[in-house]
This record gives sequence, structure tokens and C-alpha cells, in this order.
Amino acid sequence: MNSQSSGATPQGVQTRRLANGLTIVGESLADKRAGAWTLLVPSGSATEPQGLDGLTGVLEGLSYRGAVGKHGTRRDSRQLSDALDDLGVDRGGGSDVEYTTFGGATLADYLPPALELYSDIARRPLFLQNDFKTEEFEAQRVLALQALDSLEDNPARKMFVQLRRVYFPDNYGRSPLGTREGLEALTLDAIRADHAARFRPDGAILAFAGGFDFDEIANVAEELFADWSGDLNEAPQPQTVQSGGMHHIAQETAQQHIGVAYAGVPSTHPHFYNYRVAMSVLSGGMGARLFTEVREKRGLVYSVSASAASLRGCGFTLAYAGTTPERSQETLDVLLSELRRVKDGVTEDEVERAKVGMLSSLVMQEESSRARAGAIARDQFILGRVRSLDEVTQAIQAVTPQSIHEFYEAHPPHDFTVVTLGPRELQLPSL
Repeated sequence: MNSQSSGATPQGVQTRRLANGLTIVGESLADKRAGAWTLLVPSGSATEPQGLDGLTGVLEGLSYRGAVGKHGTRRDSRQLSDALDDLGVDRGGGSDVEYTTFGGATLADYLPPALELYSDIARRPLFLQNDFKTEEFEAQRVLALQALDSLEDNPARKMFVQLRRVYFPDNYGRSPLGTREGLEALTLDAIRADHAARFRPDGAILAFAGGFDFDEIANVAEELFADWSGDLNEAPQPQTVQSGGMHHIAQETAQQHIGVAYAGVPSTHPHFYNYRVAMSVLSGGMGARLFTEVREKRGLVYSVSASAASLRGCGFTLAYAGTTPERSQETLDVLLSELRRVKDGVTEDEVERAKVGMLSSLVMQEESSRARAGAIARDQFILGRVRSLDEVTQAIQAVTPQSIHEFYEAHPPHDFTVVTLGPRELQLPSL
């Protein structure tokens, strides 16, 4: 075989890299009857052809409208859906900024035939055939336009789309939803060309989690994917805006939506878990600071949150507050003050509460083979390796109030990029 295998780590994660650049990685969980997989292809909205914003999402959706098998078996949209249903496949996946995923879960005994169908979906979708019905393409484009239009009914999401565009002035600010101009400019030929250009095995990851034998499923995967060809298209590193500032979307809404973005650290950073625990102190439940300080004590908001976000090589914080227009300026002032105040110190009780919440979420992920397969794929993509659950647990447990204080001494919150949506234009407070 033209592949390289690594032995199992103490935590049971094994990898095999094929000669074409596809990495197969899996974690066998002996107590699970289910088996889940995620095929991650490093092609997302950030690397779409200029002027065709939204192409990746349409391509991903079209991939399920029929496929051709390795030996020529042809299934239209209904036949493919029936074949997946016959195997009890719970579908997942979608397009994002950095990558597109094709995922699912079923009983572990059905993993080989399910994986064969997914190799057809990813590698040989029916839309590549010359006789593919144009009506199918038009229907998928209509669905994409409807998803884009749905932003008008979800002002908070619309605000976050604009916040990402402002914070990442390069291609990483492009939304997977695309733009109306980009979607209307799409052609079936453009999608076919893009599939050949960007959907390649080099740099792709096929991740498994659940009740299976790794060597057996890796052999099946190698048989299905080893003859896939194409070199990696290197994506540039994301570049953030050089300084913060205020941006407003005027819209007559009953609520005012406030979004904030500022620099964090990527998951490869040695003090990443100090950052993550601190974010959980701020926004890890009803006892977290933002909820108690902004909502409970002052009654300013109906919703408030902050989270650590990560791209490959880039970490950043996203915060949100939803309030009334009349109290929106006060809300922004208090929100930014609380985001900055975390650097002044956190208490032992706050840290312990945050850690318990994070560890509980980790246990819940372990209970779901599908969630674990997705996490394995993302780890392999972002870190180049898979973090074991024990490793993550130990890193979280090692965080202390002092280590968080030292982290924020080196990385104080600053240069806030703020986008507001609603009837009132706000002012960035002097902090």
C-alpha cells in the first residue's frame, strides 16, 4: 500500500496518510455501537473564485443530488437518498470559511457501505456528468438564495456576517452564505471547474470515531480514496483588521444588536486554555460574568455572550448583546468594560465553575461518536494532530486565576471592532 501508518497512541487515536495526501484518522471506542465519520476537504468560502461568493455551499448541496459509483453505478437524487436511508445514515456536514465537510453516522456494521456512498458523493457527484439536469442546479441555487434572504429575518445573524467581513478584510471575511451577486453569477460549468480545482485529496482529512477496528476501516477507506488525485491548494493566512472601530447597519428593528470582535490566540498557542477558561468565566452559563453583570444586575439585555473562535493560525473573540435601542449605548459601554475587566483578575470560584462547565461539555462530546469525529477532523486540520480527551482535560484542570491573570497581562483585550444593527448608531466609548 502507498500509505504510512502510525501506531495507536495511549488514547487510541491512529492515523494513516495515503500517498495522495489524504489523512485517515480514527479513534476506536469499544463501548460504542455507532460509527461516525467526517470527510473534511480544505476548500471553503475563503478560497472561492472571486465574484462567485456562495459557490461552495451550492457545490456541497449539489453533491447530494446524485452520484456515480466507483464501478459506474449511477444514482439520482432519490436513489442516493434511499440508499443512505437504507443504511440508517444520519447526515451532517456543510460548507464553512476554511473547509467543507461531508459527515454522517450509522451503526458501525454499516460503516463500509456508507463510506462507499460518501466517496461517491464527494468524488463523483452526478453534477459532473454532461446530462445532469440544469433544473437540479437551479433548484439548489434557489435554496442558497433563500438562505441568504433569511438573514433579513435574523438580524443578529446578519450583524455577525457583517462583523466577520469587517474584522477580516481579506477573503476570510467572506460568508459561506455568499452574496446575491455571486450566487446569481454561478453557472453549472463554474461549479464543475471548481470541483476539479479545489476538491482534492491533498490536505483532506477522513476522521472516524466509534465502534470499529481502525485497520479494517482504514483499509476500506484506502480502497475507496487511494486513486483520488490532485495537489493541495495552499490558502493564505487570515489577516485581521489593523485597528478597531465602529460600524453600523441601519435597520428599523425592535431590538438593537451589538457584535464585538477582537484578538485572541489560536488553539496552537501554549496558553490557549487560559484564554478558553477565561471566556467561560465571561460566558459559561447563568453564573458567568456577562449574564450576571450585564443582564441580572443591570437588566440591560435579553441575551449576552462571548466565545473564543479559531481559524488555522488565528484566534479571536466574538461577543454579542441584544438589547433595546433606548439602552443600547449603555449596553455597549458595560459590555466592553466587562470584556476588559477580566484582565484585572478572576476568582477561584469563577475558574472552578468555568472548568466544570467545560469538562461537562467534553464528556458530552465523548458520548457522541458524530461530535467526536468532527472534533478529530478539526484538530487534525488546525493542529496537525488530534488532542486526546485526557490531554484537553489536563490542560483545562491546569488553569488557575494566576495563569489567567498572566495571560491577560500579555494579551489584554484591545482594538475592539464593533458592528451594530438597529435604529440607533452608537459611539465607541473611551476606555
